[in-house]
Amino acid sequence: MSASGGSKAIIAAFLANMGIAIAKFAAWLISGSASMLAEAIHSVADSGNQLLLLLGGRRARRAADSEHPFGYGRERYVYAFVVSIILFSVGGLFSIYEGVDKLTHPHEITNFWIPLVVLAIAIVLESFSLRTAVRESNLVRAKGQSWVAFIRHSKAPELPVVLLEDIAALTGLVFAMFGVGMTAITGNPIFDAIGTLMIGTLLILVAITLGIETKSLLVGEGATDADHKKIVAAITEGPEVEHLIHIKTLYLGPDELLVAAKLAFAGDRPLADVAADIDIVEARIRRAVPTARAIYLEPDILHAGGSASPPTEEVVIRSVD
Repeated sequence: MSASGGSKAIIAAFLANMGIAIAKFAAWLISGSASMLAEAIHSVADSGNQLLLLLGGRRARRAADSEHPFGYGRERYVYAFVVSIILFSVGGLFSIYEGVDKLTHPHEITNFWIPLVVLAIAIVLESFSLRTAVRESNLVRAKGQSWVAFIRHSKAPELPVVLLEDIAALTGLVFAMFGVGMTAITGNPIFDAIGTLMIGTLLILVAITLGIETKSLLVGEGATDADHKKIVAAITEGPEVEHLIHIKTLYLGPDELLVAAKLAFAGDRPLADVAADIDIVEARIRRAVPTARAIYLEPDILHAGGSASPPTEEVVIRSVD
């Protein structure tokens, strides 16, 4: 994912959420709608999340140093994980609390038309934000890849986070419209409380989904199946390597993949020739998968019978996506 593409979607979402949050707070103060308060807190949480994503992207661009020799790319995962926690606590749990409070202590809503107009405007603004996120995601989404697969397997967290936030925001607005609208029609404030509970439940589900996917990136994911096959092909397609003994990959950040492999060469090859062959294989890997920037290839010797020195770790011939 290009940094500019992700930043454009984040900034669009931030501007939309800030404007919407102000309007929702005003509508809540005038009408007293619990759904509007829940939606206002939701928009504030989303605005803070977008600032965190921008901060994470900026800090991830710091140059590698002695303390972090592989750089700070994973900071983007850390900040995305913090976003999921904020969405769960500030957005989801607060909305659940507010909904339960309004169920036990219901009160009527005044000036119904104000929150309904604000919600309608918010739906339009959120739709533009979602459209920007979809357009930027399509620039990096693989051809034929479903949206579920894109969100689950994307190594860059910003666009999936913004996509899920925008979808949750639009769905939450519909829930709020239901709560306020049904309360206006029936005169029963219970519907407003139900809408608030629906918003809180939605935010908690989205937060859990984000947390699970981001946790996987924080723990460490290998190359996708497609990239793994490209790397293996780049190693074995030339005459330099006699046998690929084992290979491991790990994303150091969304745009940097580490490749470590043990390669078998003929025992009678001069060291200078082996070194030259390794350089050729490295260049081929980088052409096949440009994100493979940190490459460590260990040479070994095939013994009689075609066996090689046993690896010190479990042999891995396929990455986990």
